[in-house]
Amino acid sequence: MTRKRISSITTYTEHNKAELVKGGKDFFNLMHQLIGKAEACVHLQFYIFDDDETGREVKETLVQAVNRGIKVYMVLDGYASRGITNDFVSEIKKAGIHFRWFEPFLKARYSYFGRRLHNKLLVVDERYALVSGINISNRYNDLPGQPAWLDYAMFVEGEVSAQLFKVAVKMWKQARWSVKKESDIKLPFKPYSYPGHCLVRVRQNDWVRSRNEVTRSYLEMFKKANSHIYIMSSYFLPGNLLKRRLGRACKRGVHLKVIVTGTSDVYVSKQAERYMYRWLFRNNAEIYEYHKGILHAKMATYDGKWTTVGSYNFNFISTYASIELNVDVLDEKLAKEAEKELQTTIDKDCTRITEEHYRTEYNVFERFFQWLCYRLIRSIFYVFTFYFRRMKKPD
Repeated sequence: MTRKRISSITTYTEHNKAELVKGGKDFFNLMHQLIGKAEACVHLQFYIFDDDETGREVKETLVQAVNRGIKVYMVLDGYASRGITNDFVSEIKKAGIHFRWFEPFLKARYSYFGRRLHNKLLVVDERYALVSGINISNRYNDLPGQPAWLDYAMFVEGEVSAQLFKVAVKMWKQARWSVKKESDIKLPFKPYSYPGHCLVRVRQNDWVRSRNEVTRSYLEMFKKANSHIYIMSSYFLPGNLLKRRLGRACKRGVHLKVIVTGTSDVYVSKQAERYMYRWLFRNNAEIYEYHKGILHAKMATYDGKWTTVGSYNFNFISTYASIELNVDVLDEKLAKEAEKELQTTIDKDCTRITEEHYRTEYNVFERFFQWLCYRLIRSIFYVFTFYFRRMKKPD
């Protein structure tokens, strides 16, 4: 079968292979393997890239690709990856890697509001891609005595990879606000047989450019679910629209299981999230806190039919502030595999938080503090997203 050009990135493509990949060594081993397979081009776009053992290993693999004649393009978020030094960036550029910062509206060393590049994307030759919630840092890797934060990726091969290549090229061109006009990045045409039949689509959120596809995917899930929904989210803070539609699904009798982290890297966010437990109790949801380490995953599935994985947290920050990237897979085999993975995590590594447990664990002052954190976060992001919405430019 010859390759056809993709005209839209909002619909499902048919000729794909999709595979759920757990974070840690499995993810990074696959990343190195895919870069090693590159024949023409590699695009790598991440929120966090640290200058540590994991980051340096990825950098070395990219340099080896450049030495084989592969074109490598890297875009990192200008705020979250600010920890890497100028010397590190100079080494990347000197090695022949094309590098750009994604610059947010506002950037400071210790504070940040506004749009940010939250994507975690690797695309190789329009043929292979990894879409995930996993950053390039030791925290997301399995090291001696230091297990990785719990996270997942979706490996895809086929037509959808050509779509993701277009997404990567477009972000490369948008990475700076004053980019000079440049020619399209094109790859040599090499026909190949597509790997199978699996419906996959690319979903993006970018509120500056009025894209809310990932949010719409979740709304679609709430509408279509008949039996059950699993949501695994590292920062569970949905806005009013998502709460309202999810609440309707629960009232229809859809069984909701929510998996969140017990220990968070953002203390205030976790306290605000615990305030949300009360709303979940009222909607007869089951809440599970992951206690084996830190949960950083962003995944959802329903009715053993459909799965979404990517950078999108189930909260109003991902909905209204960040640039996000997910892939949706409409495939029963993969959905059942995802459900099995989530249920195994629940059974082995989680504690169920019941309403009785919640009331016993947190006194009235702690519950008030949770409410205060929730209101604080909502107020801050409402003010700043409202301000920047008025400044946004058309695509």
